Amino acid sequence: MIPANPPAGTRGADRLVQSLQRAGVRCLFTLSGNHIMPVFDALIGSGIRLIHTRHEAATVHMADAWSRLTGEVGVALVTGGPGHANAVSALYTAQMAEAPVVLLSGHAPNSQLGMGAFQEMRQADLAAPVCKASWTCAGPDAVAPDLARAMQIARSGRPGPVHLSLPSDALEGRADAATVPALEAFATHHQSLGFAQAQKLMAWLQRAQRPLILAGPSACTRSGRTRTAALQAACGVPVIGMESPRGVADPALGALAEMLVQADAVLLLGKRLDFTLKFGQAPTFAADARWAQVDADEPEIERSRRALGPRLEITEQADLPSALMALQHAASTPVADSGWLSAVRSAVDWRPPQWSTASSTQPARLHPVQALKPLQALLDSHPDAVFVSDGGEIGQWAQACLRAPQRVLNGVAGSIGSALPFALAARCALPPEVPVVAVSGDGSIGFHLSEFDTAVRYRLPVVVLVGNDARWNAEHQIQLKDYGPERLIGCELEPTRYDLATAALGGHGEWVVDAQALPAALQRAQASGLPACVNVMIEGLPAPLLRRPAP
Repeated sequence: MIPANPPAGTRGADRLVQSLQRAGVRCLFTLSGNHIMPVFDALIGSGIRLIHTRHEAATVHMADAWSRLTGEVGVALVTGGPGHANAVSALYTAQMAEAPVVLLSGHAPNSQLGMGAFQEMRQADLAAPVCKASWTCAGPDAVAPDLARAMQIARSGRPGPVHLSLPSDALEGRADAATVPALEAFATHHQSLGFAQAQKLMAWLQRAQRPLILAGPSACTRSGRTRTAALQAACGVPVIGMESPRGVADPALGALAEMLVQADAVLLLGKRLDFTLKFGQAPTFAADARWAQVDADEPEIERSRRALGPRLEITEQADLPSALMALQHAASTPVADSGWLSAVRSAVDWRPPQWSTASSTQPARLHPVQALKPLQALLDSHPDAVFVSDGGEIGQWAQACLRAPQRVLNGVAGSIGSALPFALAARCALPPEVPVVAVSGDGSIGFHLSEFDTAVRYRLPVVVLVGNDARWNAEHQIQLKDYGPERLIGCELEPTRYDLATAALGGHGEWVVDAQALPAALQRAQASGLPACVNVMIEGLPAPLLRRPAP
């Protein structure tokens, strides 16, 4: 328990930890380094769990997944200089996933800046392009209020990552300020959608024959999906959450693309009008479709105005949770389903019937569907099960084939390599009986393979299926399509035994080359109680592009 007014004269690092406690931070993802040793010292006896990783980018990926699954701000702590630089790349994934994350980075002492200090770097400038805000703490008295400000910014408006650099003399120096910020200093600032504005938007939707509501990544968390489902039930308008870099071609959304062009009114609800929507242009959308937008960020609304011109008929500035609640309350009478809602849901749910009998054309290889379908039984075994998907072609197959109560994807950033750190954060966030299942490609798993060591050290059992086609398949497919089979270069990998590498790190490994052997291998992996890698040799097929046959 933190005293209401901790005694004066404690270190900036102590103020930081006291503020983390006050904010309710339960888990800190970190990798040690010179600049942050005062924080490690201050954490002793704090009750905050420390998960010590093998690479700084993994700390941010873990904080990202933690925030999406718990609704809390995820916090990563890394050292300065190269440690900070390693972490920055992962911020982009969190930014595009709209995940409230705070990256705390150690930093050269303020007293030595400009003098060639150890690992001196313009860290705030480096992180700024992939953050909502990025700055360097001025001194010990600023540590606690700066943390509160960072957490508030991260969760307010459009959620996203914030970076705060902590100079070593700010952490080691004595803080004279006698208080830790009150809870209100950490709280979300809401941008509300007024009831009259919500009614106006609902009336606008109800005048359309084929309206759609497209919601952004924040709507794709478990709580977000609950809210969007409630809105859809209240107003009778299809509400589609979008969080994939494949956008309108997202295999998880089935044949949605064929319905988009039929829509005559589209409400963007916290959804950027970007490449994932082909910028709202024909032929993806009808050239005469009408548009409305509710967004927390005025620059996003302005960008839509430039793309759509007078077709953007209504704009309102509000955050997504507030807008969802206001629209639901304004939907006093659901629009009668003329068949449009059921048609859209049917398109989203559609999968090719031939997938039920899919098999590989290559010996000792599985079709991606064969490799993935057995995972569904594990995901169906618990009401809180978590599905984690990496990017690449296998990630698209997985997202098309698998469903789960909770899921964490690589997101609009289109990054790869985050699945294992995501899965470990999920394991930290949830009770031990909840299955955590991740899917990664053989290229992607190489980014953070050493985090199996982290999983073993902290006893974090997860099941990671690696679809192994011995190549960077997404890029291979681009070369094949754009340049031809005689110009394939630089995408080859070895059929590496990632299962043996996992076992060498103390985990459980399974190698599968036969579809009949996969269910038993998955059962052994789950029953092992260890971090498990199920290394499945697959046929390297392009990601599915789902189109229903013409009637």
